[in-house]
Amino acid sequence: MTTSTALPAMFRIETHEPIGNLLVDSRLVEFLDLEALPRTTVDRERFWDGFVRLFNEFTGPNRALLQERERLQEAIDEYHREHPGVPEPTAYQQFLRDIGYLRHEPMGVRARTRNVDTEIAQMAGPQLVVPITNRRFAINAANARWGSLYDALYGTDAISEADGAERGRGYNLVRGERVVAWAREFLDRAVPLTSGSHADVVEYRAGRLFLAKLESGRVVGLAQEDAYVGFTGTAEAPTGILLRNHGLHIEIRINPDSSVGRADKASVSDVVLESAVTAIMDFEDSVAAVDGPDKVIGYRNWLSLNDGSAAEEMEKGGRTFTRTLATDRKFTTPDGSTLRLPGRSLMLCRNVGHLMDTPAVLDENGDELPEGILDALVTALCALPGLAWANERANSRTESIYIVKPKQHGPEEVAFTSELFAAVEDVLGLKRHTIKMGIMDEERRTTVNLMACIEQAVDRIIFINTGFLDRTGDEIHTSMAAGPMIRKAEMKSATWMKNYEDWNVDIGMACGLPGRAQIGKGMWAMTELMADMLETKVAHPTAGASTSWVPSPTGATLHATHYHEVDVRERQAQIMWQGRRAHLAGLLEIPLATDPDWTEEERRNEVENSCQSILGYVVRWVEQGVGCSKVPDINDIALMEDRATCRISSQMLANWIHHDVVSAGFVVEALKRMAGVVDQQNAGDPDYLPMTPTTPEGSYEDSIAWCAARDLVLQGTTSPSGYTEPILHARRREFKDRHGIS
Repeated sequence: MTTSTALPAMFRIETHEPIGNLLVDSRLVEFLDLEALPRTTVDRERFWDGFVRLFNEFTGPNRALLQERERLQEAIDEYHREHPGVPEPTAYQQFLRDIGYLRHEPMGVRARTRNVDTEIAQMAGPQLVVPITNRRFAINAANARWGSLYDALYGTDAISEADGAERGRGYNLVRGERVVAWAREFLDRAVPLTSGSHADVVEYRAGRLFLAKLESGRVVGLAQEDAYVGFTGTAEAPTGILLRNHGLHIEIRINPDSSVGRADKASVSDVVLESAVTAIMDFEDSVAAVDGPDKVIGYRNWLSLNDGSAAEEMEKGGRTFTRTLATDRKFTTPDGSTLRLPGRSLMLCRNVGHLMDTPAVLDENGDELPEGILDALVTALCALPGLAWANERANSRTESIYIVKPKQHGPEEVAFTSELFAAVEDVLGLKRHTIKMGIMDEERRTTVNLMACIEQAVDRIIFINTGFLDRTGDEIHTSMAAGPMIRKAEMKSATWMKNYEDWNVDIGMACGLPGRAQIGKGMWAMTELMADMLETKVAHPTAGASTSWVPSPTGATLHATHYHEVDVRERQAQIMWQGRRAHLAGLLEIPLATDPDWTEEERRNEVENSCQSILGYVVRWVEQGVGCSKVPDINDIALMEDRATCRISSQMLANWIHHDVVSAGFVVEALKRMAGVVDQQNAGDPDYLPMTPTTPEGSYEDSIAWCAARDLVLQGTTSPSGYTEPILHARRREFKDRHGIS
């Protein structure tokens, strides 16, 4: 199997420099030689010798792992052809063990990871995921460690617009009062007073003790005395009071001269929450990086985030300014000493998986080499300035590099990654296990062998999480031949899904991750529906997850309130006391439709919904190079989409075609209809190219994006693991070549 495609003219070997027996994109070489290496102490000759050695040593094993994926998939397909429908559980498990897909669970696996920053090892809170190729987004994410609760409430539907509380261009006093009331109620829940309510406070004082004077004249303290940790300003007239609950900080800001503080009886101008404790800078599903120049954009941004130089010109409210990385925050403690808190989120970096090759590095025959090997070395190199003690904006205070590795299939692939990281450490002169590993539990073979996967990374593991969309895509593709799958909306309530979510936490707890690693849950995609998020996403910390993904700094601030409501460490202890809840049999229950006799309207709705979703995402990916954005669904609800959502939709349609639920022609016609819908949804974008033919002689096939969407569906049964990357990359390169984009 190969995931390489013919190189367009702009990517041919004349744009590459010979280094050893490799050909490396000249723009990548220039970046590494002139920008990255000079900001580290790594010797240039040593680096390039190691660069060549890594590709020579690890390319073969990488290819072998992909061939093993194909072998297992072919065996599973053959099993389902011989045993159609829902398999008998005992016989099915034995079959999976016989072919090497399912391993016996190892005994006594315990995480041994050392030198892990507090944000990962101890704290529970939101986690942002942002595309590394968008510098503005990346800086905003790094600075999302602290967020205004007032702004998050006022600017979203978290506060209803009913009864005169509409959002508008000017300040709405009615809405403002509701924001203040909501925030005071939150304070009462998170950091209650010994008596009375924060809504009754007319004056806050700090110093050795926290004091709050109520309207009645009574002076009270905090119900939990150790919740008070510091202040800014003076004891008699503090400008900020720092409190802590469940390990997260809350700052009550006091400013009688501000418009909000002037109207507040206690002069409170804002409530600021410690929000995005960690942030994943993503090189994978949320970016469209298909060549050397694209990769350099991401690497350059990652380097600047780590050395502290990241800056971006921005415009807001008609004002232009430069956004830079936030500095640390300082408070006076009750005993008079200085408390310094990080001003930025602790950053993790998500590399690509094992599947894709990149034209940025070619072998001597001009064939592409594994992109994951390139990511491992270059992202680790670019992270080195973030370990320096002299760097005031250093990322890690324990001198650790955090790399999240996605789309791994089983323990052998995790072992390969660990060996690759060790080799990278040797090239860069790092201590063993400096590079930590986050394991994305988003492929079926990893889920069912999760403890064995963790066993292969016990000295590196800092993260496991569930990813509903990719995991569903792999669920469908793995059992493609078994029969038609249930509809997408039913997947979240399927037996395998319930077991999957519990299984991830159960295994993480059994392997001793608390205190060393995060246990995470997936993304909230509906960026405009914050009221719904506030109502439902509390389920993630309640489930024992120490972190959960959010799509924006605002979402992080609102989601942070959930970690004040739920003591995650206490909840995890309760889960440990309960014992294992999920079962392998339930985890392996294939979500087949027992009665796929859907009406014509039900089939049409399901197909059109998926077609619109695929097209809305793909057209921006292929033609604008946008890997993650708010894409309106068929009902015009904005959803934060990345490749995972595209994977599940394309796999669902491919499955229905494969089992004659609908015909390929039916889906193609739906793609044509939905192209018109997507065109209309993007009518206001001056850079958008319509997919619908604009002349009588035109064809839908004139649109590279439309062709990509069609291919994702019609080639969905043969695409490796149902991944969208091979087709998207090929079509994006085609578009760049046609339009002369370098």
